Amino acid sequence: MIVVTGATGHVGRNLVAGLAAGRLEVRALTRDPAAAALPAGAEVVRFDSAQPGTFAAAVRGATAVFVNATAIGAATAEFLTAAKNGGARRAVLLSSLTVRDDGPQSYSIGTHHKHIEDAVAASGLDWTFLRCGGFATNTLAWAPMIRAEGVVRAPYAKAATALISERDIAAAAARVLSEDGHSGATYVLTGQESLTQIEQADTIGAAIGAPLRFEELPAEVFRQAASRHMPAGAVDDLLRYYADYVGRTAEMAPDLEPLIGRRATTFAAWAAGHAAEFR
Repeated sequence: MIVVTGATGHVGRNLVAGLAAGRLEVRALTRDPAAAALPAGAEVVRFDSAQPGTFAAAVRGATAVFVNATAIGAATAEFLTAAKNGGARRAVLLSSLTVRDDGPQSYSIGTHHKHIEDAVAASGLDWTFLRCGGFATNTLAWAPMIRAEGVVRAPYAKAATALISERDIAAAAARVLSEDGHSGATYVLTGQESLTQIEQADTIGAAIGAPLRFEELPAEVFRQAASRHMPAGAVDDLLRYYADYVGRTAEMAPDLEPLIGRRATTFAAWAAGHAAEFR
């Protein structure tokens, strides 16, 4: 039995679907099972990280757990104790490539994920960390302005990232959750092409058959707008990363393709698959 936290998120939903399609027993955890709309092959169970009383039933009989830091956060250690008591042997954490193993963390998101990695490592379970780069789904934040005006407004137009498909992350997670040989491993997962933000916007435009206009925002204008819905530290991290990768090739790692046994999904293929969300 593989238990998936964050089961209705971009990665979690694909992970649940992949495990169910592979005829593996999967239990999907969500705050609202009635609204989850997950595959029929999955057992859907109510779980709320703010209500420890829901933990024992959520992990009873589990052999492995997928830990989404966003879904569990400060409750990670308590959740993993419940999982171990329920019979689990393995934990796989969705982490961030910003985590550094030595010295101080450079980014606030790295600090956050390093604390969670430490909790997972201390749980007594066999652990694996998936340190992921930027998600292709992050560009869905552009969808409202694309639909309304045919424009993308963002800072640092020439900043490059190697965006990774949520399905590729889910495929990697499914493998390490379901087979031996990954205990104590840290995998860094990124896309395998370096694209500037302008190039990403052009790729989305090609996918929807409508050229997009890119308007570069001053960093401070973006900060003021983004701070309304993102923590200040996360906004600072994003702006600093973009500034560092203007005119440079994005950070890429080789771990993804050997894990999933195929080529990484290109951003063009991802955009084509999500075209309806941008139209």
